Formats: sequence, C-alpha cells, structure tokens
Amino acid sequence: MAEWLRSGGEEETAFEMVHGVGLWGACNRAPELGEHFNDAMAADSRFIMDMAINGSGRQVFDKITSLVDVAGGTGAAARAVAAAFRHIKCTVLDLPHSVLHDWSDEDCIKILKRCKGAIIPSRDAGGKIIIIDVVVGSSSEAICRGTQQMFDLIISVLTPGKERDEEEWCKIFKEAGFTKYKISPVLGFRSIIEVFP
Repeated sequence: MAEWLRSGGEEETAFEMVHGVGLWGACNRAPELGEHFNDAMAADSRFIMDMAINGSGRQVFDKITSLVDVAGGTGAAARAVAAAFRHIKCTVLDLPHSVLHDWSDEDCIKILKRCKGAIIPSRDAGGKIIIIDVVVGSSSEAICRGTQQMFDLIISVLTPGKERDEEEWCKIFKEAGFTKYKISPVLGFRSIIEVFP
C-alpha cells in the first residue's frame, strides 16, 4: 500500500498494482474467487436486509410497488424484500459489479442519473432510490465510526471508490439531479439513504 501511495495513483488501486488487474477482473479470471465474493455479499445482504425489514428501517418500503435492486448480486436483498412485502415487484440488476462505494464520484453521479431516469412513480407516489451504504460520521458510537473508517481504507485499496460522509453524499445527489434525501443510521455502521427526485 505504501508503494501505491508513493506512486501517486498511477494504478487505479493498490489491489491492481499488486495483481495487475482490478478486483472485478480478478473475479473474472478466477471464477472461484468470484463465487466466494458473491457468497460473502449474499450473506451480508441477508443480514443487513433482516435488520432493515424487521427493524426501524421498515417504513422505507411504504408506498413502494416495484423495486430494482441495482448491484443486487445473486438477489439476496431482493428476495428478502419480496418475501416480506409480497405486493412489491422486485427486479435484480447486476452487471458489472456495482455498489456506489466501489465507484468514483463521477461514476456515482452517472449511475444515479440513470436510476433517476428509471423512477416511474412520482415522489408523492413513493418514487425514490433506496441506498444501503456507509455514511461516515453518521453514528455516535465509536466502534461504528472506527468500522466506517476501516471500510473506507479497504474500499480505497480494492476499488476506485470510497466511503462518503453526508456532505459528500449530498454533493453527489445534487449533481445527479435529486432534490432531497434522508439518512437513517439504523443499521449499525451503515445507513439507509432515501433519495427523492
């Protein structure tokens, strides 16, 4: 990592410097690595969605009739939503690997603009984007703040992305054309972020 930092970022990530390819390329080269990664993400999704659906994040799903899980991996989160809310039609979209913290601000803005264009119902009818991600500084608990900072380090080594604080999220949302957002830090070191057109 020190060598990567000294290089001034010639390679996109420290992972790429060591392996000659980014994380997603490595998963493509070694299918077993991709399977382990997908299994880990599915386990994480099941855990976090249980907290979101059965905890204080449940109201986020009010008024929603359809949901597209962008970066849905193997569909674990969408399956949890569909099982808990039988009236919500769920679709999973995941190609290529894509969680907002994996991408630069510019790429996040592009992704969110595309998502905004796909929102069919009006805001009053429940149209919104739901993001489950880290909001650095959102928790008053020291263990959560430390975990958020550790995740930021891990993400920056593996991908061109980063973990963002509220000010950074707000800037991205505004540049993508959204008018309002709500952050609910109800998932430990992660938050549920509702973004409204």
